[in-house]
Amino acid sequence: MTYLILLIATAVASWIVQNSLKRKFKKFSEIPLANNMTGAQVAAKMLYDNNITDVKIGCVSGQLTDHYNPVTKTLNLSEGVYHSNSVAAAAVAAHECGHAVQHAQAYTWLTLRSAMVPVVNFASSIMHWIFIIGIAISYFINNPILLWIAVILFGVTTLFSFVTLPVEINASKRALQWLSGAAITDVSNHSHAESALRTAAYTYVVAALSSLATLLYYVFRLLGRD
Repeated sequence: MTYLILLIATAVASWIVQNSLKRKFKKFSEIPLANNMTGAQVAAKMLYDNNITDVKIGCVSGQLTDHYNPVTKTLNLSEGVYHSNSVAAAAVAAHECGHAVQHAQAYTWLTLRSAMVPVVNFASSIMHWIFIIGIAISYFINNPILLWIAVILFGVTTLFSFVTLPVEINASKRALQWLSGAAITDVSNHSHAESALRTAAYTYVVAALSSLATLLYYVFRLLGRD
């Protein structure tokens, strides 16, 4: 019952934040920049202003699929951002450029997050199998060792979600400062860009808290506590 309540609560919170983000993106996508720069042009200028010349800007399919890949040094913007001249597109493009700037400046939290990626991928790929096998073994011989290993692996993914928070928040901070300083946004629309990026950050907060709640639930269950 406890887990069910946590699951429902985090699912509802995630649904609210995701829908809020989609509504704001749709609304702010209808507000054009005064200079009519597209998301791709905004990204190119932010990279140029930060003396970054080795990052390629590309266009990918999907909605809100924008991301920066530090391995290939590519800035991938969704079609709705790459070609749009809206405030929303500028905010998203600048945010992803914020990650490129973090990478160029060896931002501590991004470096840590990148180092954790292989470990997290490995943990995610095997923890479910270990958990299933652990349940079977503990049923027959009452030995929870594999279950504890699965929980530890899940703890790694939970830690990763919290390490992601300062990375995303800092990228948005860099984006907003640059958008204002470069006069890409002005007093009439800067608050819209700020609102969109703040809501996007909430999605990571909800995901981290959801992962932590699930982790604590498993720990307390293995300890035999409510």
